[in-house]
Amino acid sequence: MNRDEIKSFFSQKNYDIRISKNARWIDQKCTFDVVCMVADCIVEFIDTNCNKSFHVRDIWLSQYAIDNVVEIFSKPSPDNKKAKNEYDKYFGQPIKLLAYCGILLENRTRSPYSYQVLNLSLLKHIALREKNALDFLILYIEKVLVDSGLMGVFDNFFCKQTEDSYAILKQTFTEFTIQHTKINKTLECGRIFTKVLNPLAYIRQKRGTERGHLSATLITQNDLRYNRENWRDQQSGKSKNIVRSDFEVLLSNHYGNYKIQKAKRIVREFNNLYRKSLSEVCEDNEKNPATQIHHIFPASTYPKIADFLENLIALTPNQHNLKAHPKNRTREIDRDFQYVCLLAKTHSIWENLVCNTKQEKIYDFDDYRYVLNIGFDTEEFNSIGEYDFLSLLDKIDKYYDVDNNKYHKLIELNYLGAN
Repeated sequence: MNRDEIKSFFSQKNYDIRISKNARWIDQKCTFDVVCMVADCIVEFIDTNCNKSFHVRDIWLSQYAIDNVVEIFSKPSPDNKKAKNEYDKYFGQPIKLLAYCGILLENRTRSPYSYQVLNLSLLKHIALREKNALDFLILYIEKVLVDSGLMGVFDNFFCKQTEDSYAILKQTFTEFTIQHTKINKTLECGRIFTKVLNPLAYIRQKRGTERGHLSATLITQNDLRYNRENWRDQQSGKSKNIVRSDFEVLLSNHYGNYKIQKAKRIVREFNNLYRKSLSEVCEDNEKNPATQIHHIFPASTYPKIADFLENLIALTPNQHNLKAHPKNRTREIDRDFQYVCLLAKTHSIWENLVCNTKQEKIYDFDDYRYVLNIGFDTEEFNSIGEYDFLSLLDKIDKYYDVDNNKYHKLIELNYLGAN
């Protein structure tokens, strides 16, 4: 699903707060990383059954949510009675957002409210990767503001970023919210204001709001996270003098592991559904199921791309344990077979994005360029035009001794268009 499809979905809706009177169209916990994770938990809970109704409590008491959210955010166990209010907010607020925008149907006939999925493809798109969730949130916020007649005052602030314009914007938003919703406290308006303004400031590379004031610097993606850098530093004990990019290489955290396991699950499910569980690497004598999800560029060496779908490939046990990792030495990578994996993955991504309109779109060409740039320690893949897979393969070839590759037959079988 692309931005135009999301905009098309929004164009069919009217999100005017003056009509709905709904204050919970966005809230404190509705950061892109939380919305992404909650969407993922819902997708796992319903297991493609859109008729399956659920309560907020069903999601945060699901084993999938317990296994991930508790560890990642260091929250108490969901069965802890004292934690109920916190979990209600963490899961309930994004679910309210998804209901307001029309992805979920909210049934208010009895309390607690129940929900059903109305648009599974968009929900899965949001759950797929954080970048998708962030893009969705930005488009959604803009649509609500336009429908509600508020976009103009935000545009004025972005054009003239001063203390005065900030004060006018915040006052206008606060008065609007109190007038048209049940919220009657300025403090609560301020908390919501942050979740509205800062994503827009980030995408426009502008200053936003920080601790109730005009931010001193431009808003970054890290500023938008629920699980922000300073919070993670406190949890992990990171020394102030260690550069974060260096520290993340050393830090094995639950959030990173969650994202890796989620990415592996997505690739495996996709391969089972659209490739009949066969290996992505075509091999004449290998018909065993592809039960192994392999990092083409090892996670331990390239942590920045460890959770990218474009760096993962479905292989059979023999291919994984004997070819990708010679003699099952998992710390070693066979470069000849790595090259074959890149050929096969390029073919899979090409087929998904260009050829097979029946497939759910799970890959991203920009992300694949990023994976290759990191994997080869270069920036030259940025020059490749969108969907120019042949030029991309030409650049990949330069990093390998193709003529002396021991897997000549596999190269022929897996080159773009061969299978």
